[in-house]
Amino acid sequence: MADWTNRVEGNWNQFSGKVKEQWGKLTDDDLTQINGNRQQLEGRIQELYGTDRETAKRQVDEWYQNQA
Repeated sequence: MADWTNRVEGNWNQFSGKVKEQWGKLTDDDLTQINGNRQQLEGRIQELYGTDRETAKRQVDEWYQNQA
């Protein structure tokens, strides 16, 4: 989680476009509100895509690993 905080939260403007490409239902307002917070991103994915918590977490993990 510390790596996420350092890498994503610190560069959210750069990552937000990639996040929106991955999860197209996220709006610009969603991205502004999330502001790099992983838990908020996972929660919003759950809401928009009707997934459970573990599925959203796994999707974010997989996406993040592909950003390296």
